[in-house]
Formats: sequence, C-alpha cells, structure tokens
Amino acid sequence: MRVVVVLFLIALPALFGQDSAKIGDLSEAEHLYSHTDYRASLTLLREGGGSSGKAYALAGQDYYMLGNFKKASQAFERALAAEPANSEYALWLGRSYGRRAETASPLFAPKYAGKARTCFEKAVALDPNSEDALSDLFSYYLEAPGFLGGGYKKAEQIANRIAQLDPSQGHVAQAELAEKRKEFDTAEEELRWAVQVAPTKVGRLLDLAQYLARRGQIAESEAAFDQAAKIAPNSPRVDFARAQLYIEQHRNLAQAKALLNKYLQSNLTSNDPSRAQAEKLLKEVAGA
Repeated sequence: MRVVVVLFLIALPALFGQDSAKIGDLSEAEHLYSHTDYRASLTLLREGGGSSGKAYALAGQDYYMLGNFKKASQAFERALAAEPANSEYALWLGRSYGRRAETASPLFAPKYAGKARTCFEKAVALDPNSEDALSDLFSYYLEAPGFLGGGYKKAEQIANRIAQLDPSQGHVAQAELAEKRKEFDTAEEELRWAVQVAPTKVGRLLDLAQYLARRGQIAESEAAFDQAAKIAPNSPRVDFARAQLYIEQHRNLAQAKALLNKYLQSNLTSNDPSRAQAEKLLKEVAGA
C-alpha cells in the first residue's frame, strides 16, 4: 500500500502540471480568438487545449470564423454533448447549420436549415432571456419559408419578446418585419424610434443609414453614417458598414476601398466582421 501511495504522490505534480497546461493553452487560445487570430487559436487547441465543452466550443468558433462550417458544427455538437444545458453552444451550433444551409446544394439545404431552427429554438428554451438567441431565432422565422418552420407571425412573437429585453432592438426587429411586409413608412419610423431610444448606440444609426440607402434616400443615409462616425470616431464597424453598402450599391468605390484598407489596419475583435470578409470586398472593388 505504501508503494502505491508514494507512486501516486510522485505522479501528482505531473498530473496537475498537465491540467494547468491545458487551462493555460485554453486561456491563450481564447486570447488569440478575441484578437481574430483564429488559425493560431485552433492550432493551440489541437496541441493541448483539452477536451472540455469549452475547448470544443472555442474550436467551433475558430472553424466558423474561418468559414469551415462543417467542422464548426461537428465541434459544437461535441461541446453541446459535454454541456447539454448550455444555451450559447446550442446557438452557435444553430449558426453553423444555418451557414451550411446557405452554402449547401438544394438537396441538403432544407435538412441543415431544419437543424438550425431546432438549435435556435433550443437555445431560447435553455435561456429565454438570451438576446442573441432570440435575435437569431427571429431572423430565422423572418427569412425561412413556411415549410421550413418560418413565418411572419412567429417572427412577430419573438420581436415582442426582444422588445421586453431591449426596447431599441425591439424597434429594429419590428422594422425588419415591416420591411418584409413592404410597410416601408412603418419600417423607417421604427428605426428612427430605435435611434431615439438608444441615441448612443452606433448600431442603431447604422441600421437606419443602411435602410435609408436601400430606399434611395442617399443624403439622409450619409447623414446617419456621419452621425455614427461622430459618436464612435475611428470605429472599424462604421467603416466596414459604410464600405459594404457602397460596394453593394456600386457607388463611391474609391472611398469604399480606402475605408476597407483602413479597416484592415485596425485592431479588430471577434465581434467585428472578419478580415477575410473585408479582403473579399476589396477584391469586388478591384473587379468593378
């Protein structure tokens, strides 16, 4: 017995050292992810990030950001299997299946879309107050046809729940719903209410600017972009949104190129559009 105890005590430092290394690797991988170095984060996870739900989920986010949605969904399946009650994992799994549906052939797209809906609904059921989960479920109901579980009535119910948690985001959801119904005056009114309710939220001004541009109200759109830039000077998010809109509408392409180059030089986070997205838009400008 004494020999067993001694051997166990000898092994303890090594065991704790391995666990500490895994924790350290995971922490460093999270840091790399937050600074948009997704490949380095993934490499670190493969080498020693462990096999916890958190490690699988982070790998899934890395794969998602790198555009490998199949591997992302596989990683989030493992994460959710490890922690079945985790709403965030269900949400990211839904996002991964949603992107697989967008990029799949017509034969497989409905299957992945159905899985995305199931995951979004599960995420909301697990955490009814998750604004991210409610927002993604709202978008699914708004965009998906009825035979895939979508519908405006379902979307409206979720929009009302969003409004209870975040009134400004609730106005945005109602605006999106009104635009789908071709109730354009109502859509603009809802977006202007969103700005009034949360005047310091840059996202609300960007929503308004993009909508006004789609409706051909260019001068008002530019004014909203300018106001967003005043609230958040040198914001990468504002630069990207403005450049993306210019490219979509085939105008101000030289300015769009300058904004994207500036964006690529910015200190981005995982909440910003990826560098790959910006580089793709730059190629579109070059080919225009």
